[in-house]
Amino acid sequence: MVKIAFSSPFSSKEPVKDAEALVSEKDPEVSTHGTDNSTGRCLLTLLGLAFILAGLIVGGACIYKYFVPRHKTYEGVMSYSEHHNLDEKPYYLPVSEDADIREDDNVAQINVPVPSFSDSDPAAILHDFDQLLTAYLDLKLQKCYVINLNTSIVMPPRNLLDLFEKLAAGSFLPQTYLVREDLVVSEKIDDLSVLGIFISQHCARRDTYRLVRRDQIIGIQKRSAENCFTINHFENIFVTGTRICEQ
Repeated sequence: MVKIAFSSPFSSKEPVKDAEALVSEKDPEVSTHGTDNSTGRCLLTLLGLAFILAGLIVGGACIYKYFVPRHKTYEGVMSYSEHHNLDEKPYYLPVSEDADIREDDNVAQINVPVPSFSDSDPAAILHDFDQLLTAYLDLKLQKCYVINLNTSIVMPPRNLLDLFEKLAAGSFLPQTYLVREDLVVSEKIDDLSVLGIFISQHCARRDTYRLVRRDQIIGIQKRSAENCFTINHFENIFVTGTRICEQ
């Protein structure tokens, strides 16, 4: 007996693919959609972190610039004469300057200490080269006086810093002369904001007055009724004796 076997037409049929494979073949976008979302979220996160880091750097720089003191102290003895003739016997002015020179802001602040012997009042003087103003804060009277910056007397911040460094290094002769200026109070300043941010902070919470130079006043001046004081300060190769009078 001969047995004849026939193969079933369905026996060679490939196994049915799973649903996930079928979906992948039919719509490739479905399989890549999850990856695209993940990449986008990563990019947004990195971008946000970059903005936060940049803000911290800029904010830190601003805080350091405006709130961290950058003082250099220069100590020594300055001798000066009343006139340009240095052959005369000079007076001696103790100098212990605490100078805050901000070149970027174009501002120089000079602190005049209490002298051991002199008719000078202790003061904090601020020169703003952007506003072209000088503010004298008399620490004895606790009053502030503002006048136009005299650039023929006060050196720019960079030159002034160089001068103090030379004095500290002993490479500059300490004997010099005295230049006097005579200033008179003209009016009270109620709105300090017009003076700029640095002088506004310098004179904050103190009575502030505008000054004029005496040689610019027209008319008769009654000096006998004036109340005057002097501030000796050093912002050039000579000493300046600033006399301020209140009428």
